[in-house]
Amino acid sequence: MDPSEYKWDVVEPFIERVTVQAGDIDRFGHTNNVVYLSWLERVAWSHSRTLGLDFSDYERFGCGCVVRRHELDYLAPTFAGDELLLATFIHENDGRLTMWRGYQIIRAGDGKTVLRGRTQWVCVDMKTGKPRRQPPEFLEAYKPATPVV
Repeated sequence: MDPSEYKWDVVEPFIERVTVQAGDIDRFGHTNNVVYLSWLERVAWSHSRTLGLDFSDYERFGCGCVVRRHELDYLAPTFAGDELLLATFIHENDGRLTMWRGYQIIRAGDGKTVLRGRTQWVCVDMKTGKPRRQPPEFLEAYKPATPVV
């Protein structure tokens, strides 16, 4: 099935595919929560690069976004061999210091959403680590997605 045919929370999310590997499974027999977090970080960076911002741009601007908070809702377990669609999007951006990135993971086999989450990112000065106003390039790239109504 084409990714656009699934029930997404936003119009045109950024999507990557992943297949759950045997090494992703924990002692309960399902995908480990830390694995999900690594997938979310990976898809966030991929999305950011697609929007025209990678780590070299952060270095050039002297600022970048770091995590303040994760909120993850695990809605159903996944297992080795499951193909998952990892979606991410900008949920909101205050235009100053912080933005929220949303996530939705759908199991391709049955179209079930297995995870919803969001991460609050804070723009910081890369030398001091102190919060810093987002540069215009961040505001242009990190615009909120349109929710599905």
